[in-house]
Order: sequence, then structure tokens, then C-alpha cells
Amino acid sequence: MIIQLPPGEFRAYLFDCDGTVADSMPLHYRAWKQTLDEWDCAFSEDLFYAWGGRTVADIVAQLNADQGLAMPVEAVARRAEQLYRALLPRLAAVPGIVAHIEHARERRIPSAVVSGSTRESVTASLTVLGLLDRFDTLVCAGDYPRAKPAPDAFLLAADRLGVAPGDCLVFEDSVLGIEAATAAGMASVRVCGAAGGSGVASGAPSGEGSPR
Repeated sequence: MIIQLPPGEFRAYLFDCDGTVADSMPLHYRAWKQTLDEWDCAFSEDLFYAWGGRTVADIVAQLNADQGLAMPVEAVARRAEQLYRALLPRLAAVPGIVAHIEHARERRIPSAVVSGSTRESVTASLTVLGLLDRFDTLVCAGDYPRAKPAPDAFLLAADRLGVAPGDCLVFEDSVLGIEAATAAGMASVRVCGAAGGSGVASGAPSGEGSPR
């Protein structure tokens, strides 16, 4: 699978983790479904994918509000993480993305992972894939005040890397992630998971993505 990039000389690459670097979304859904079943909480697969990029705390709060529940965030997060860890031996990288990660390393382009998942989950996934040392920083749930589609996570990553937002290229699989990148003033490329076919460039914010 070839992931086509928008035109431009980008000074930093920012990668979402789940569904972008790691083909982990089916595994996460299995873990979430089993966890929430234990709390008699309905969570469809369509809704799970629609909420891609949201933090655990945000998802649990929304489910509690929608279904009149009082699930404790920490307990739900801990159980879902435990079940996901058990599935990690099945994890693979999203086809085509590793080439861009290695390109960034070879060209000394600073790179970061920007995720709505916990640091523990992101670290575990990247370790299994042998990619943890490819990134200069990890921005995870709890590091920023507002989840995607707010731009906070991407702006924090750019700040940590010392690169202007307009010089960053974001790799994302979710609609919320693309919206967050656009809100941050960053160019982006939509990445499809292993089951979704080839990646498609999503374009860039006005004035971004042109050669510079």
C-alpha cells in the first residue's frame, strides 16, 4: 500500500498511533466491548470507530451520560488496558506507514506520536512493533486539556519538537484526528488501516502543504 503525501517540505511528522501506526483498532474494540459488557453498557462498533481519537475519560463520560450509568473511569480504563495487553501478540503495523517512519528517521525529520490513548497503551503497542525508539516524543491522554478534534494534542507535539504548526504533517486515520490537525493549522494525510485499503492524501489547510 502506497500512502501518498500532500506536496511540501515538512519539518516534522506527527503520527496518531491506533489505526495509523498500529493496526490496533479491532483489538481495542474487542477489549472495550468485553469491558463494557461487564458494566451492561452498550457500545457498537460503528460508534467506537466514529469516536476514534477521543480519550478514555471522554468516552466513558459520554457513555455514562448517554446511558444513565456511573462507570468509574479508572476501573474501565484499567480493565480495557488489561484485555488489550492480552491481545498484543496479534498486533501488526498498518501497511505502508513504517516506510514513512523510517524516512523521517533517515532524513532526521523530528517525529512524534500523538494519541488519545494512555501512555501505557501507546508504549506497549510501539514496543511490540519495534518502533518505540523511532519517535522523539509521545503525546498521550492526560498530556493535554482537550481531546481531538481540538488541536491541543498536535500543538503540544509541535511545541515539544520545536517546529511551527504550519511545518508539520499529520498522519491520521480518524475524522476527528483530521479535524484536529486542520484546527492546528497543519497539513494532514488520511491513513486507512489494513482492512481499509490505500491511504489517501486529505489535502492541507489553506496556505499549507505547498513547497517551502
